[in-house]
Amino acid sequence: MTTLVRRLGVTDAVVVGLGAMLGAGVFAVFSPAAQAAGSGLLIGLGIAAVVAFCNATSSARLAALYPESGGTYVYARRRLGPFWGFQAGWSFVVGKTASCAAMALTFASYAAPGHARLVGVLAVVAISALSYRGVQRSTRVSRVIVVLTLATLAVVVVAALAGGTASAENLSGMDLGGVLQSAGLLFFAFAGYARIATLGEEVVDPRRTIPRAIPIALGIVLVVYLVVGLSALLAVGADGLAATTAPLRAVVEAGSLAGLSPVVQVGAAVASLGALLALLLGVSRTTLAMARERELPPFLAAVHPRHAVPYRAELAVAAVVIVLVATLDVRGAIGFSSFGVLTYYALTNASALRLRADEGRPPRWVAVLGLVGCVVLALTLPAASVLGGAAVALVGAGVWAARRTRARTHGE
Repeated sequence: MTTLVRRLGVTDAVVVGLGAMLGAGVFAVFSPAAQAAGSGLLIGLGIAAVVAFCNATSSARLAALYPESGGTYVYARRRLGPFWGFQAGWSFVVGKTASCAAMALTFASYAAPGHARLVGVLAVVAISALSYRGVQRSTRVSRVIVVLTLATLAVVVVAALAGGTASAENLSGMDLGGVLQSAGLLFFAFAGYARIATLGEEVVDPRRTIPRAIPIALGIVLVVYLVVGLSALLAVGADGLAATTAPLRAVVEAGSLAGLSPVVQVGAAVASLGALLALLLGVSRTTLAMARERELPPFLAAVHPRHAVPYRAELAVAAVVIVLVATLDVRGAIGFSSFGVLTYYALTNASALRLRADEGRPPRWVAVLGLVGCVVLALTLPAASVLGGAAVALVGAGVWAARRTRARTHGE
């Protein structure tokens, strides 16, 4: 049997989307977003959700046409050309590697404040060791983490509103000039939304189910994040969120329900470790796929004979993540990740625009808005993220050009 069973309805697809989006990013991203836009981060959150909707819609149409692993690495190769396919894969690997660093630092910020770098590095080593031994994050574990995340966020909201510090005066201090930057940073919290688009072989009537599931799942997540963000701002204000790398813990500790702080610490730590494992698995396997196509050094394509994992790719990714944890802060990691992922989805929308009407092309305005939105948000990120991301993109272009030259020289 080589095909998957179509048994998922709209509700099932929505649950899958919630599981992919309701992750650890929400525990960290309000801090840099508040630094950028103050209470205007709530507007940025809405903008990020709109761009995410466009990206997911374009991804869904492309996934229906190309139901194979690789995502935009495949779509861009087919619709835009080999170079853009490589850039999509390169951007994904770079962006998600930075996401790994952000999750490790988020875990450390909640679990061991004051020792973020050391504990973050140790977390990467521990999770990489589990992954090396073939440990995967099962669907059941993912559901448990989603439930735990929602419960933890509920505790944050209750503590924020009932802790005695909530005040409408804390909503002042909006910086409209930083709203787009906050949207680019908050885009990080929606990571995983396109998981719905990859369900083409598993849902009943995918052309009807997937387009319905995407806006429902995104809408639910947006409401959850808006409630959490608004409650946090009411409790401690933008300055209170911006002053810490563990903003939701700070919200709880600010009021009379500070005794609930350990609950938030545990919830954030578990969610972060779960996200870190899932990200390491995804990045290493994309690296494996690109190495097999000789888009990356073939040395990375090895699979462990006993544990059946791409161990060289996993070790290489872990090594890069450790360097990032040791050199970046959470804001830098989130910004760098967002630049890479926004570049990836810009290419998704560009690929969707090349579809014909009979191939299921999304409404043109959706793909155009997604493409323009991704480019604008990427360019309005913190300057260090933009410059670093652009430099890495140029390195990727050099790698691709060198590989092409070598292939032509050796007649490959």
